[in-house]
Amino acid sequence: MSNDLPDLRASHEDRDRVVDALRVAAGDGRLDAEELDMRLERALSAKTLSELAELTTDLPSAPTAQGKDVLVVEQHGGKFVREGRWSVPSRIELRTQECRVTLDFTHAVITADVLRIETDMMHGKLVFVGSPDIVMDTDGLNLTYSKLKLRPKTTDAKPRLRIELVGRLLHAKIVERRK
Repeated sequence: MSNDLPDLRASHEDRDRVVDALRVAAGDGRLDAEELDMRLERALSAKTLSELAELTTDLPSAPTAQGKDVLVVEQHGGKFVREGRWSVPSRIELRTQECRVTLDFTHAVITADVLRIETDMMHGKLVFVGSPDIVMDTDGLNLTYSKLKLRPKTTDAKPRLRIELVGRLLHAKIVERRK
């Protein structure tokens, strides 16, 4: 968003990008709750790109998901949970045994269209929590004595996030829950 075109109308996508950047800044401690609420209200009602640009000029550029943006989970036993407001990377590597992994996208900051999850899971469970605008692609999974319990796609609109699951599951289960 440039100040070169101050009267250019903002789209829903432009507003969403600024809202995500503001939430990340608040999570980093750059904005307090009152300032965040005020800026979110202004972002959601902004009509032009210059109005949106004013809301983030004093903040560092929001990090975007890149190929090197990876979350690696190596765990034997127990639980691993990502919930609340967390920044979703472009790739997650799951190398787990006898472990329950929960990825809750309800309040997550999603900066990319595609999330690739590479699995090597034995005797475990992978739970996704999200909304109907998240689509799962499981074509790249190798299942051995494993089960998928995924919800059917319910919207024809462009998905907010496409999750590509690849790798292997041995005596494991993948479950999708919607909020």
